[in-house]
Amino acid sequence: MDLSPKQIVGKLDKYIIGQTEAKKAVAIALRNRYRRAQLPVEIREEITPKNIIMKGPTGVGKTEIARRLAKLVKAPFVKVEATKYTEVGYVGKDVEGMVRDLAECAYRLVKAEKEEEVKTKATAAAESRIVKALAEARKEDKGDKSKAVFEEEIAHAFRRGELDNVVVEMEVADVPQPMELVPGGAAISIGNIFEDMFQQRKKKRKLSAKEAFQIALSEESSKLVDDDAIKAEALYRAENDGIIFIDEIDKIAGKGNRNGADVSREGVQRDILPIVEGCTVVTKYGPLKTDFILFIAAGAFHVAAIEDLIPELQGRFPVSVELKSLTKEDFVRILTETENSLTFQYGHLLSVDNINLQFDESAIERIAEISVELNNTSEDIGARRLHTVMEYLLEDISFNAGGDYPVFTLNIDRRYVDEHLQKLTSDRNLKKYVL
Repeated sequence: MDLSPKQIVGKLDKYIIGQTEAKKAVAIALRNRYRRAQLPVEIREEITPKNIIMKGPTGVGKTEIARRLAKLVKAPFVKVEATKYTEVGYVGKDVEGMVRDLAECAYRLVKAEKEEEVKTKATAAAESRIVKALAEARKEDKGDKSKAVFEEEIAHAFRRGELDNVVVEMEVADVPQPMELVPGGAAISIGNIFEDMFQQRKKKRKLSAKEAFQIALSEESSKLVDDDAIKAEALYRAENDGIIFIDEIDKIAGKGNRNGADVSREGVQRDILPIVEGCTVVTKYGPLKTDFILFIAAGAFHVAAIEDLIPELQGRFPVSVELKSLTKEDFVRILTETENSLTFQYGHLLSVDNINLQFDESAIERIAEISVELNNTSEDIGARRLHTVMEYLLEDISFNAGGDYPVFTLNIDRRYVDEHLQKLTSDRNLKKYVL
């Protein structure tokens, strides 16, 4: 997608409030990818991404910025926790797993795109299978109608959704479930090892017509796409467009915490280093080069500092940005300006039970004030504090709603907020003195 950095920031503003410095950094990194793609191959190979490290408290938008960025350009994206990995040679996940996860994500992304291209043909083929199965299940209703007329009537009824719950028997591919061979290790499917052996294996299942149609649609789509071409494109997309977000990287900073074994801290840093520098990792779709993957690392860095990471790893994250704690104004904007805000979500949730939820400006401001106060007097959990506040605020109405009640409009103002959050706000001053 050909977007300028300003346009990228504008699109991120719809979902994340503030944090302009971090948005600028990721927007420039994304635009540089586009610029690199326009260069001759010999120059392109020399230009590597400028990886980013984000520093800031939890709940201020670090993960969301990376996730929305990837979604914006339909790039393969994985989020991993640095604390989940151990040094090579110890039981647990090794860091190459993040690259294999990226390859898997890219494969699914490309496969979904290719299947969308053949959806019309696949839908027709799947519908034909289901109609035949439904005709067999309802053959007692045929009467003196010809087979073609009977199946046409069933097809029309199925499209209208009238036969969704009719149970049919159909043959489906027998795909073995993945098995985890070691705790925390990779899940390996026997079907991947003996793929040719299981390709023709089928089994009969009894399903509702709606479920059977989805399975048939998936099978028919798979027949119409070239799996080898999908794998090749998935590897290319992962190598050139992939984004790996490494969260909690401050927890593996060696100097910040000297207790316990080193295998899950500096050892992990040393293992991450070659992946970030550029190496080749073998995946089930083929070898994947990590040289041009964009790595975004993030952490709160309360105890450790960025400087406590090993120097070689610091050097591979040349761009460092700090995200600020959220202010009252930020909370107000989060509740009113973002797409699918919490007020929007709760409004739609309660509308199911005929409650029309209305927030006035004074209520929004008071919710923002309380959220900031709670973050200041207890742990600063950023925008996640709003979930706590909103749950307490709407607890009574959520509990009492339901049933065949007429439409009811609930206007939430500052007074309503103070009344329903009294318990939450009255205890906040004591929290500073409780160990």
